[in-house]
Amino acid sequence: MNDKKFNKIFSTTLLTLMVVVIAITTAFKLQDPQARTVMLLIAAFGSVMGVASTVLSANGLLWTFLFGVLDVTLGSIIAIDNGLWGNFALHFFFFLPMQFVGLWQWRKRGASGEKEVRARRLTPKQRWLVVGCMLAGLAVSYAVLLWIKMRTVAPAEINRPQVFFDAAVFTFNIAGQILMSLAYMEQWVVWNLVNVSSICLWGSTMVSSEASSYTVVMFIKYCFYLLNSINGLRIWINLSRTPSED
Repeated sequence: MNDKKFNKIFSTTLLTLMVVVIAITTAFKLQDPQARTVMLLIAAFGSVMGVASTVLSANGLLWTFLFGVLDVTLGSIIAIDNGLWGNFALHFFFFLPMQFVGLWQWRKRGASGEKEVRARRLTPKQRWLVVGCMLAGLAVSYAVLLWIKMRTVAPAEINRPQVFFDAAVFTFNIAGQILMSLAYMEQWVVWNLVNVSSICLWGSTMVSSEASSYTVVMFIKYCFYLLNSINGLRIWINLSRTPSED
């Protein structure tokens, strides 16, 4: 089986499984008398749009940004409903406009609905710079989000791991989106960090006493994202190879 055929089968299977799992989970959750139907459906639809966007991104196709706009908009609603202010700010004020930046940059690098983007790699110096900025951003984000929480919730009620993972998702997403918009292969290393942090964030939210009925949908969404980001790293290593590496 050649690489393109494998990618097509993997992507189709991943998206199909996501739709099936989200449909079953949503139908089950709707049976709960306390379920918030509208928010649950928004989370389910947004999750499917998000997986479609990331699958297309992993394959280097321009359509990723159309689905990305839908995913980010709905993700903003979900984040603010859960009081995840770092996640909301990330989605609405950064992710949303960056969809259009990415669309512009990828078109310049030859991407279309059927043709892959011309990917590239960071230099060793650039990689260390990205790592340093991410660590500094994580420290600042955690401090700011903790400060916000301490002014809205009693200190004893603060879920510090949740705040940390909210800060990690916020910081790593910024780095990942910038690298993605500029078509760098290393974005997929960052996306793997984002997805692991998001699984921890929504897992922590899911087990809390104030968890919403749809948080399990978000948890499942990022589990599928992680599978896709692992495959995306493999694909983009190949897409970013120079002729001398072939």
